[in-house]
Amino acid sequence: MADLQESLYEELENYSYVLEYYSLESELEEEVPPGATHWISLLLCGLAFILGVPGNAIVIWLTGFKWKKTVNTLWFLNLAIADFVFVLFLPLYISYVAMHFHWPFGLWLCKANSFIGQLNMFSSVFFLTIISLDRYIHLIHPVLSNRHRTLKNTLVVVIVVWLSASLIGGPALYFRDTLELNNHTLCYYNFHEHDPDLILMRHHVLTWVRFIIGYLLPLLTMSICYLCLIFKVKKRSILISNRHFWTILAVVIAFLICWTPYHLFSIWELTIHHNSSSHQVLQAAVPLSTGLAFLNSCLNPILYVLISKKFQARFRSSVTEKLKCTLLEVSCSGTVSEQLRNSETKNMSLVETAQ
Repeated sequence: MADLQESLYEELENYSYVLEYYSLESELEEEVPPGATHWISLLLCGLAFILGVPGNAIVIWLTGFKWKKTVNTLWFLNLAIADFVFVLFLPLYISYVAMHFHWPFGLWLCKANSFIGQLNMFSSVFFLTIISLDRYIHLIHPVLSNRHRTLKNTLVVVIVVWLSASLIGGPALYFRDTLELNNHTLCYYNFHEHDPDLILMRHHVLTWVRFIIGYLLPLLTMSICYLCLIFKVKKRSILISNRHFWTILAVVIAFLICWTPYHLFSIWELTIHHNSSSHQVLQAAVPLSTGLAFLNSCLNPILYVLISKKFQARFRSSVTEKLKCTLLEVSCSGTVSEQLRNSETKNMSLVETAQ
């Protein structure tokens, strides 16, 4: 048994625990059901899917098809698209955890699922950073904002954000791989087959790039923007009355709360190459922090409804308009049907009279 365990660890020495955490010991001994943290992770992912699909779909419907195209609606439309695409893939991850980290969906869905997760993380934080910069320039430098804040320039920024997020998340398409092990199929980062130094280097580079570009720099940028707004805007009533400001700030805070544990445990995971003593902690913490990160994809629509009075008013207006149109169509359809029936009845009566 010891030789088997050693060979398995050697085979998976480049295994990355980020986004999944498979216990080798449990497979070597007996099938152990997922722990409490895994069930909590499943609950968080389930909530993200149940709330995220309709919530983000409504935001996409309103900002993309019902409301007038503005700079702000384009920002929130693309933020909702990033979250919506991600939550559509969540059932794959939920199944993966529920089946004790068994991936039956094949190699390409393994790659695609991980890539969509990275794309969502980077595009979301990039759009939040752009929104924060845009709000700062709009309030503090209105002349500069009016000169360059156009739909055309906004579309250019949107395209750049999506391309950048795809480029940075691209390594998931290359390194993600599947491995058969004890009747389980793992979906993991295969950094290299045999070279430990190359494995370590690639793992460190990808983790730190994800942390610095996808978390630290955006966090610093957003913090500076909002601190400058607080200090430079002299009249406090401006900030209090500006619900758009508070909506954006709430979305940013929600992102930080949800994604901070994920990045911290991703960095902690790097120590697994040198010291396996943190194995048990990571086994419990990584699924939990991952579920919390995924939950962020359903929070933005909820925050819009709770905080933004303008969103509430527009939402009610759009829903009311849609209901009126639907009821009008039903009413007209019923009236036409009734007229046709009356006409047929009248014609039959005339025929019977003629006979």
